[in-house]
Amino acid sequence: MVHTSPLDQAGSGDAGGMNIYVCESAQQMAAQGIAVDIFTRRANNDFPDVVDLGNGVRVIHLNVGPLDGVTKENLPALIPALSSAFKEALSGDTKYDLIHSHYWISGKVAMPVAKELDIPLVHTMHTMARVKNLNLAEGESPEPMIRVQGESQVVAAVDALIANTDAEAASLVSLYEGCPDIVSVVSPGVNLASFTVGAGKVAARQALGLPTDGNVVAFVGRIQPHKGPEILIRSIAEMVGHSPALRKDLTVLIIGGTSGSGSAEVERMRELVNWLGIADVVRFEPPVTRDALPNYYRAADLVAVPSYSESFGLVALEAQACGTPVIASAVGGLRTAVADGISGVLVDGHDPRAWSSVIARLLQEPHRRILLSMGAIEHASHFGWNATARGTLDIYDRVLDARAARKKSVG
Repeated sequence: MVHTSPLDQAGSGDAGGMNIYVCESAQQMAAQGIAVDIFTRRANNDFPDVVDLGNGVRVIHLNVGPLDGVTKENLPALIPALSSAFKEALSGDTKYDLIHSHYWISGKVAMPVAKELDIPLVHTMHTMARVKNLNLAEGESPEPMIRVQGESQVVAAVDALIANTDAEAASLVSLYEGCPDIVSVVSPGVNLASFTVGAGKVAARQALGLPTDGNVVAFVGRIQPHKGPEILIRSIAEMVGHSPALRKDLTVLIIGGTSGSGSAEVERMRELVNWLGIADVVRFEPPVTRDALPNYYRAADLVAVPSYSESFGLVALEAQACGTPVIASAVGGLRTAVADGISGVLVDGHDPRAWSSVIARLLQEPHRRILLSMGAIEHASHFGWNATARGTLDIYDRVLDARAARKKSVG
């Protein structure tokens, strides 16, 4: 996991759902007796070379490249040096049974090391260039060919591929010619001990300084075109234009920070809010800690996830675990993360007018929101991280058994 550290604050830079995925699943695997080392590129001096997260999980920094100014787009140039540092780290006293890489850059770093040291390699894409390029936001730059080629090389080289959903598994086979026999589906999870209904909506709003009455709609994630915050902002402008009564006591929370090279995106969203004349209802919040995040979900009547593509959509799952219905784009993993009509509503397309009508209707139907809230809690309860860890460990076992059987037959 070299392009972002699991120690980074999710919701800013390149840190997002994958950071949470890696940390949570590692902790759950450790709870089942598996020692896990997470290797990541050092991007600052905030932490020592080795950070012990407890219970058998460590984060180990690879000191490659400059500390500042290296974006995700610059990282491919560092892949050879990262591979060398990774190989050196794995050539010490600790014996590693298996490598699990996350995202294509980590896969490219791990490929030669796994081959040279004869260690099985399992990979999770999380997102794929060809999928993203088929679902670009207006004006969004397509993913570069170097990524497409890198992903194809990783797919061809690994012992197993883990997809978040059946749809992602199908994309690995159809778009990348992945062998169906090595593709497995393991759903991501949610920390069901942290993301709960808790003390309820009123208490959460009081803790956050929000009005205890009125309506609250929230967006949580990195502020980038692909996540669709502009869709929500434009839909709110449409809604209050058509239904002025909904403007009273309405609060729209945009929670997140800049992503990658898009440092001006937050300012662009602020300018859009001012231009649309809805600055009185939209409130921007910086990324919040994992401990503080549940209260934001609990405080909201609805959480919007208007992404153009998502391999899964952890925000949707976390919000539902807190009892908050989700309005999400009917794309990718969100079709699995949200049970349409039961735990939330899936919206086809990204027309702000369509989103506006769905949001307005739900805000005007509190009884329906109660039913969706109950469905949200039930739906999220099936996605604990322990199930993710168990499913992942089952794949590890199959890969290790197959490797041992091949060696035995050759011997």
